[in-house]
Amino acid sequence: MELSPEDSLRLNVMLANSVAVRIDEGINVVLCLSDSGSEARVQLNPNCRADQYIRTVRELLSSHVMGSPGGYPVYLKRWTRMGQASDSRLDDLLMLGETEAVVAVTGAKGLTDELARRAWWAMPDSDNARRMLKRECVVEGKMGRVLTEFLLEFLPFEESPRDIIDSVKLILQPGLINEEERMDIWKRGKKKNVFQVGFLHSLPDSLPEVRTQRADLEEYQALLLKLESEGNAYAVMLKRLLSDKGQTFLATCQDILKRPANQDVVVSFLQALEAYFSSVRLCDFHYRSVDVIVAQLDKVFEGKPSEMEADDNLEQLRQAVPTLNNEIKAMLFLAHVGVSVIDPIFATTDSVGSVMRKKIEPVSEPVIQSLKTLQAT
Repeated sequence: MELSPEDSLRLNVMLANSVAVRIDEGINVVLCLSDSGSEARVQLNPNCRADQYIRTVRELLSSHVMGSPGGYPVYLKRWTRMGQASDSRLDDLLMLGETEAVVAVTGAKGLTDELARRAWWAMPDSDNARRMLKRECVVEGKMGRVLTEFLLEFLPFEESPRDIIDSVKLILQPGLINEEERMDIWKRGKKKNVFQVGFLHSLPDSLPEVRTQRADLEEYQALLLKLESEGNAYAVMLKRLLSDKGQTFLATCQDILKRPANQDVVVSFLQALEAYFSSVRLCDFHYRSVDVIVAQLDKVFEGKPSEMEADDNLEQLRQAVPTLNNEIKAMLFLAHVGVSVIDPIFATTDSVGSVMRKKIEPVSEPVIQSLKTLQAT
């Protein structure tokens, strides 16, 4: 199958001055982007079935760019969407008119701000925007704000909770949005708490609507500061939790866990919780049962042999502020509650909403109780 002479000539001329290609199969049009940002357009004139003609156009593009008519190996879809595409010919991939080739570029480690501009022209969708905003060079470049504006505009129409969380996490990166836009996203979280999960990931210590610090923080402030100056990580975390920022984080966690919409929200919430408390974990093992975590912590606090390894810093903190023993225990409990504790439940159900919330109570109730223990009295 060959292209009509007119189409072949026009495409070859256009390709000589292009940096990206897009094919609109619905109207049989090939669009090309020049280095200056201008667009050129070729209206195809099929001399056979449209799908066969488009395939021949792709072969021409591949031969021009790659030296072979084989095109982009779409069977590598999973590989390239994981960011494993080679960085050596990313600019060539954008000349193939293949959606998977564009996706490979957006997820590649060698992505640049200029390549992001071309890729966004070739395939502007939310998945590509999220992939590219994971690259520092894009966030700090001209495309950072462009992609952010798109995700902001599309956010109300996003259906997947996982995608909403990822979008919010990326949008909240420094320098991408202003305070008004940030508060607008937070207010949406009042009605749909999936938005607030994104804040837990990106801004755990800068959440809006700051709560007051715990009333007894002043009583323990000097002791905690002394231990902090000595490098006591447990004292650092406890002081953080009793502060206004910590109280805000805890209250937000409690609000989210009371009414999570689906399993993606619960999983992402537990990931954020685990990251927040990571500095005070007593072991690297990820427990699959809340009861086991409680039992191991009981042994630690009773001075019995345990899988968790308590060090001198923990004992120093307990001796310095013995009246906060319950708070310290709650802090350590939350540090060991991760996604692994919910896996046994989610492995046997795909429920959502109120049914799911009922099923996760063996996990959510102890977590909420620990959050309450650490909050203002």
